[in-house]
Amino acid sequence: MFKKSLLLSTALIALISLPNIGYSEEPPLEQTGTLEKKMTQEQINEETYKQLSLFGGVFETVRAKYVDKMTDQQLVEYAVKGMLTNLDPHSDYMTAKDFDDMKVQTKGEFGGLGIEVTMQDGLIKVVSPIDDTPAFKAGILAGDLISHLDKKPIMGMTLADAVDKMRGKVGSPIELTVRREDVAEPIFITIKRDIIKIKSVRYRVEGGDIGYIRITTFNQNTYDGLQDSFDKIKKETNGKLVGYVLDLRNNPGGLLDQAIAVSDAFLDKGEIVSTRGRDEDAIKRDNALPGDLADGLPVVVLINAGSASASEIVSGALQDHHRAVLMGTKTFGKGSVQTVIPTPGGGAMRLTTARYFTPSGHSIQAKGIEPDILVEPAKIEQIDEMRIGEVDLKGAISNPENTAKVETPAPDADKGKTESKDKDKNKAEKDLAKQDYQLARALDLLHGLSLIKAGKQ
Repeated sequence: MFKKSLLLSTALIALISLPNIGYSEEPPLEQTGTLEKKMTQEQINEETYKQLSLFGGVFETVRAKYVDKMTDQQLVEYAVKGMLTNLDPHSDYMTAKDFDDMKVQTKGEFGGLGIEVTMQDGLIKVVSPIDDTPAFKAGILAGDLISHLDKKPIMGMTLADAVDKMRGKVGSPIELTVRREDVAEPIFITIKRDIIKIKSVRYRVEGGDIGYIRITTFNQNTYDGLQDSFDKIKKETNGKLVGYVLDLRNNPGGLLDQAIAVSDAFLDKGEIVSTRGRDEDAIKRDNALPGDLADGLPVVVLINAGSASASEIVSGALQDHHRAVLMGTKTFGKGSVQTVIPTPGGGAMRLTTARYFTPSGHSIQAKGIEPDILVEPAKIEQIDEMRIGEVDLKGAISNPENTAKVETPAPDADKGKTESKDKDKNKAEKDLAKQDYQLARALDLLHGLSLIKAGKQ
C-alpha cells in the first residue's frame, strides 16, 4: 500500500537505498566574500585534519599498548560505534550479524521451528509453540524443556546462541532432546525447519460485539495481518459489531510504511504524517487514501509509555483526525526517523535523518502523546457490601407496574448480593476487567457509545 525507505522503531529498522546526491553551482560571489569564504573553509579543513590526526594517534597507541591484542577491525568498529551512539540514543553501528538479525525482524519471517522460548535453569523452556509450524505439528508443548540440540547440550549456551542454532536453512532437520513434566525419559523429536512468519497482529472478539486487535510491532507483515483480522472479526460477529479496540501498548514501533498503512486502514482522507530532515523546507507528507476498513465504527486506541515511534504515528494520526479515542497513559515520545546505510564488510550504520510530525504539525519528540482519557493500570477487586434500597424499607408502597406484593427480606438475607440488572451480564468482561483494567474501560466506552447511537435511531 505504501512503500517507504525509513523506519521509526527503537529496535526494528529496514534497509534502504539512499538517493543520489546532486550538484548545483551557486551564483558567483563578490571577490571579498569569496576570499573570506575560502579562508574559512581552509580553516575548517585544517581543523578537520587535526582531529583526524588525533584519531590516528589514539588508534596507533591502543593498537600497540592495550593490555589485550585487538584487531584493526575491532578497533574501527568500536570507533564508528562510539561516534554514532554519541549523536543520539537511536543512531548506532551494526555488525554484519546485527544487520542480518535486524533484516530478519523487519522482514517478519525466517527459517526455523516455530516456538517462542526463554531460558530457565540453563535450559531452553518453550513458552508456546506457534500454530501450524513444524514445532507445533511435531508435538512440542508449552512448558517443555529442551536440553540438547542435535545431541549437543544447551547448558552453557546463551539464549541467543541457542536460537541461532534452532534457526537455519528451510528443509534442514534438527533433533531436539525434550524433557517434559510427568515423563520420566527424555523425548527425542526431529523437526524440519520451515519458513516461520513473525505474527505481529493478533485479534479476538470481546463480548460478541467488539473487535480487539493487538499489534505488537510494525514489520512487513503487519498491514496484511490487520486486514486479515478485520475480515475474521466481521465474519465472527455477523453484523453485530459496535466498535474496535486497537491495542498499541508496549509496541516499540517498526517500519514507517506499515505505520502509514495501519493509519490509512482507519482513515478515509487527510494527512497521516510528515517528515522533515535537516532542510526544514523539504517536507514529505503522506496522506490517506479513500476507504475505511473499520466501516466508520468507533475505535478506542490503547497506549502507554511503551508505545513508541510507529505506534505514536498511528496514535497521533487517529487522534488529530478525531477518528479514535486514545485511552491509557502518555506514550514514549520518540519522534525521529532512522535511515539504515550499508557499510563495507556487511554491516550498516543506523543514522537519525529526520523528525516526524503529526497531521496537526506537532512534534512528539521527547513529549509523547497524551491520551484523550487517562486510565492508569489497575486491578479491580469485588468488595462485598450491604445494599439497602426502597424495597427494603418497612411499609414501602408498591410499584404500580408490578402487581407482586412487596416483601421485606429478613435481616442480612441479601448481604453481599446486588440487585443490579447489570451484574454478571457478561462474565467474560468481568473476568477480563480483573486482568486488564484499561481494556475493560475501553470496552465500557464502546458499549456506551453504541447505546447512545441506538437511542438516537
